[in-house]
Formats: sequence, structure tokens, C-alpha cells
Amino acid sequence: MGPTYIQTLKPNVTQQEALRTFSGAGLSTLYWRMRSGPLRRIADVYVPYWLYRVHYNMGRTAHKTLFAIDAVNGSLDLFTFPRIPDAQDFISVHTKNYVAPSLRAFDAEALLRQKVLRVIFQQGFFKVRDLNLEIAREPLELHVPYWLGFYGHVAARCRVLNAVRRRMEGAKASALFESWLAA
Repeated sequence: MGPTYIQTLKPNVTQQEALRTFSGAGLSTLYWRMRSGPLRRIADVYVPYWLYRVHYNMGRTAHKTLFAIDAVNGSLDLFTFPRIPDAQDFISVHTKNYVAPSLRAFDAEALLRQKVLRVIFQQGFFKVRDLNLEIAREPLELHVPYWLGFYGHVAARCRVLNAVRRRMEGAKASALFESWLAA
């Protein structure tokens, strides 16, 4: 896969901040070093997301929310947006470090439906009456920036930092990126 230009959300974590996070003295960083070896390098990677407008009812109140689901396998956490991101929310990046979308649109919608139902039920199971969940894809593909920290002596293990949310991701994100790197 050669370098190409992609539109990505503006990152909230710089390379220096990511390096400090991956090489810090916190318990989780010490655990990673003990388990996987020393930090070898970091890299920025971009994941495609598809944006969906979701309408639903909670009791007598109608809601509409914009959700974004990763277009790779749907395993990463959803993003929620108050409005469709516009040009000022994006930067153009020339990179070869992006994951290609591999999720079919039908499967993405089914996964999104399950995840949205989980979000709605967490707000109050007994408020849900006549949910009438409507999902429509918006004509916008966006990329989300992540920082990967590579640890290890022989086989590299990766730790994932979400560069928009400024938080470490879990095992699902690590598995997604490790399988992408192995392919």
C-alpha cells in the first residue's frame, strides 16, 4: 500500500506526548515493559470510520445522534458527534499508515445497531418503548488517528493510544492493529 492523502480528525496528541505516554513511569507502562519488553518505537496509524445518523425514541422523546463505527471490523469503540464534522475538524495527511476498510456496509449497520442498542439500554432500560431505531449512513468517510507503541525483543507487541480521545485503548484495538501489521 503506497502513500496517499486521507482526511483525518485533528489529533489531540502530538508525537512527543505519545512518546511520553508510552515511556512513562505509570503502572500500566511498567506492566507492558515487564510483559512485552522495552519500547522500541512509535508510529501514527489511521483507521477509517463511517458516519451514521441514528434516530430513536426514548419514551415520548425523539433523539437523533451521529455515531461513527470503524470500517475495518466494527470492534473499536463508537465515536459520537454533536454535528457532522466540517473542514476545520480535519487535516489532510499524506501517509501509508492507514488501515483499509474491510467491513461490508450491511455488516457495519448490523454491528452499529447492536452497539447503539447497548448505549440506549444503559440510559435506562425501562424508558425504552417503541424504540423505532432508524439508521442512515452519511456520505462521509473519516479517519481517526492512533499512536502505536511497539514493545518487545523479538516479536513486537503493540499498545494503542487514541490520538483524539487521549486515552489508551484495550485488547480489541491491539488485536486489530497486530493483525493488520501481520497481514
